[in-house]
Amino acid sequence: MSSTSGGEEPQSSAGKGLSDNVCFALYTAANALVRAYRPLLERCDLTYPQYLVMQALWFEDDASLTTLSLATRLDLGTLTPIVKRLESKGLVVRNIDMTDERKKVISVTPTGLSLKQEALALTQRLLEKVTISVQEVEQLRDLCLTLTQDLNQK
Repeated sequence: MSSTSGGEEPQSSAGKGLSDNVCFALYTAANALVRAYRPLLERCDLTYPQYLVMQALWFEDDASLTTLSLATRLDLGTLTPIVKRLESKGLVVRNIDMTDERKKVISVTPTGLSLKQEALALTQRLLEKVTISVQEVEQLRDLCLTLTQDLNQK
């Protein structure tokens, strides 16, 4: 997107690069962020998707797969093996829902809860690696959430 003012000719597309595309900038930033998280998460023996699921459960424990899917924006086909892996690590358990025996809820174990403080501190470690302020990070997050919501509108 380019803008013109005062009768200037619009910029030609010559000389433009991929980095001029918002989608490319978001894609590369997301990849860089996940790569930066990887060594930090390895200390917790978590992958980034597992970290997302654990964060969702730390915010709202005893969640159904559907609730976790909505919170993490991971589809059920992706989420189910992640939950099984977290369960095999002893971080979560699947229990029968007390209000509906046909449903299961995922709950954080004491071992999973013990990871919470260490894992949530990772954000601070990442902030120490970047030059943008906390306020700018929050603005970026808000813009990304708005963009996601707008693009997901039916």
